[in-house]
Amino acid sequence: MSSNPVAETVASLLPRAKAELTELVAFKSVADFTQFPKSESEGAANWIADALRAEGFVDVALLDTPDGTQSVYGYLPGPEGAKTVLLYAHYDVQPPLDEAGWTTPPFELTERDGRWYGRGAADCKGGVIMHLLALRALKANGGVPVNVKVIVEGSEEQGTGGLERYAEEHPELLAADTIVIGDAGNFRVGLPTVTTTLRGMTLVRVRIDTLAGNLHSGSFGGAAPDALAALIRVLDSLRAEDGTTTVEGLDSTGTWDGLEYPEEQFRADAKVLDGVGLIGNGTVADRVWARPAVTVLGIDCPPVVGATPSVHSSARALVSLRVPPGVDAGQASKLLEAHLTAHTPWGARVTTEQIGQGQAFRADASSPAYQAMADAMAVAYPGETMQYAGEGGSIPLCNTLAGLYPQAEILLIGLSEPEARIHAVNESVSPRELEQLSIAEALFLRNYAG
Repeated sequence: MSSNPVAETVASLLPRAKAELTELVAFKSVADFTQFPKSESEGAANWIADALRAEGFVDVALLDTPDGTQSVYGYLPGPEGAKTVLLYAHYDVQPPLDEAGWTTPPFELTERDGRWYGRGAADCKGGVIMHLLALRALKANGGVPVNVKVIVEGSEEQGTGGLERYAEEHPELLAADTIVIGDAGNFRVGLPTVTTTLRGMTLVRVRIDTLAGNLHSGSFGGAAPDALAALIRVLDSLRAEDGTTTVEGLDSTGTWDGLEYPEEQFRADAKVLDGVGLIGNGTVADRVWARPAVTVLGIDCPPVVGATPSVHSSARALVSLRVPPGVDAGQASKLLEAHLTAHTPWGARVTTEQIGQGQAFRADASSPAYQAMADAMAVAYPGETMQYAGEGGSIPLCNTLAGLYPQAEILLIGLSEPEARIHAVNESVSPRELEQLSIAEALFLRNYAG
């Protein structure tokens, strides 16, 4: 790789990339403005807009999307008649969760054991830096041979659909011959991987009411219907004894045909505690890429500290349901809400509310862009062959773009390999992965230009 001028340029730019990622991670850009100031997200958006302008992008704009957030857009003209490639990333991040669980502060990029730690380092502020590195390497070695559009979303983690709605209202804006989504990851560090499927998702809030108000458990417990106990019964009905998701009307028997996920590797990646079994049946790849999966994201109930001896009158939970390609997320949401209602015991009052949704995605891996990426990956990762994998998570924008631009080829790459621990405490990025994927993206753009 050292004899490749593009690779040499990317390597020389890594210190600058680290400094820039440090600045970008410092913004607490969680797109939930009840938790974090909107100014933090606005600061990150402006940082990206300034970076695009510095690279010669024109038409740079902060797009006010319908969910109250901003996405950053820019256009870099290429040679006359060149193809157009859209590069995607997002600057919003997940909340840091338990900050006490972080070894170093979540919004301070910190190098430790050969990795860079910080919220968004891999998901997906690192993706922004990856795109910048690739373009800078090409500019230093003959120029960028395609027209480049960059779109950096401001609310991907919230699933509120702001950019999707904006794109639908302005269909010409993101039109491209090929779209590179920089929000996925290699199957493991050092194994070049494109993600060809994504599960869709729906978020449903469920509330159960049983009493006019809380009651003393000594005086009324045993006969008074406890809303929290009812909710626990409802949530338990969403899984079979082995943990398989069991939403009535939803198929849980899908299989994955492709790269397998060895159980021991999965246990290590997920950091499953010794003696604790995995849930579900079938191969791990079946379970995480080809089948629905329900997760209870949160429950409103009194904390243990300070709890009183009460029968609870009301309880609610936020439930996530991931659905595989071929399953409509809207229909899955209806099935989930119907299941929650049907399994509410004791005649308790139940209300459900859908608060987020995104469709599953399947790419056409036989397209010319995939060959161009495979050739680029072979150079960036000497001795390795590009692999095709699924992803259990969701990027709702993918289906929106596929619907708007049916002729466009869509590839998913990125920095979120298992060691990155995205969405968890101590998220990190491998600088080696950042380097190699930036090289791969640069060479892909050159290969794709023809």
